[in-house]
Amino acid sequence: MSDEEHHFESKADAGASKTYPQQAGTIRKNGYIVIKGRPCKVVEVSTSKTGKHGHAKCHFVGIDIFNAKKLEDIVPSSHNCDVPHVTRTDYQLIDISEDGFVSLLTENGNTKDDLRLPTDESLLAPIKDGFAEGKDLVVSVMCSMGEEQICALKDIGPK
Repeated sequence: MSDEEHHFESKADAGASKTYPQQAGTIRKNGYIVIKGRPCKVVEVSTSKTGKHGHAKCHFVGIDIFNAKKLEDIVPSSHNCDVPHVTRTDYQLIDISEDGFVSLLTENGNTKDDLRLPTDESLLAPIKDGFAEGKDLVVSVMCSMGEEQICALKDIGPK
C-alpha cells in the first residue's frame, strides 16, 4: 500500500442522470420531454389509435425551454421517453458586468458568476432597467441537462 493521498473531483450532482425514463402514454401537456436531445415543455399531445399491426402512437409538440424553438416527435405510447430533470432556483442579482455576465447571490451566501444575461428582450430590458434604478431584483434560473438560463424576474423592492 502507498502512503499517497487520493484526491477525487467532487461533483455537485453525484453522478445523477440528466434525464429519467417515462412511458410515452403517461406524458401530459405542460410536462417535460427530451426531443432531439433538447429539453422541451410539452404544449400539445395527441394519441392515435392502434393500427392493424401495432402500437398506439403519441405525437408530442414541445417548445425548447432554453431557445423557444418548436420541436415535434412521434413515439409509440408503450415505449419509454426521456424526461429531463428541470429545476428552478431563485438568486438575488448583485451585479451586471460589461461583458453580459451577471453576478448572483446564492442561498448559502456564495456568488454565482457563470450566467449570461438572457437574450430575450422582454426579460433583458426589465433586468437592466431595474438594476440601473437600484432595485432589489431576484432572478429565477432554470437548469436542465447541464444548461442554465435566467427565465423570470421578481422585484422585491428598493434597496
